[in-house]
Amino acid sequence: MAAQVPLVSYLVLDGAGPYLSAHVCTACGARSLERRNACPKCGSAAGFDKARLADTGVVTSFTIVQRAAPGVKAPFISATIALDGGGAVTANVVDTEPDPEHVTLGMPVTLTTFVVGTADDGAEAVAFGYAPI
Repeated sequence: MAAQVPLVSYLVLDGAGPYLSAHVCTACGARSLERRNACPKCGSAAGFDKARLADTGVVTSFTIVQRAAPGVKAPFISATIALDGGGAVTANVVDTEPDPEHVTLGMPVTLTTFVVGTADDGAEAVAFGYAPI
């Protein structure tokens, strides 16, 4: 199998299956996807623990993007996903038609990954999205 490289630092691709990892403030419990020097909620610089985020959640807001940057296929669904167990992430909803009849508020979704590019040496760039359950 070709080497796989996650497109973002918080997408973990290992034997436990793909998942998202958050930095959790040791002072207040706030979660951040990207590494921080201080907590964006309480300002503490006491430190962060890592935590695996839930693979499932529900759509809490969405938009159907009709125009995108060159090379990006439109339309597509961009959504905010409230994750089971806490936390939220903005991601694309995939594996469904990008129209209001196929995506709804409260729709249950699950994490999925897909290859978005391949390097000359065969390494694959992997992105994530959420698919309807």
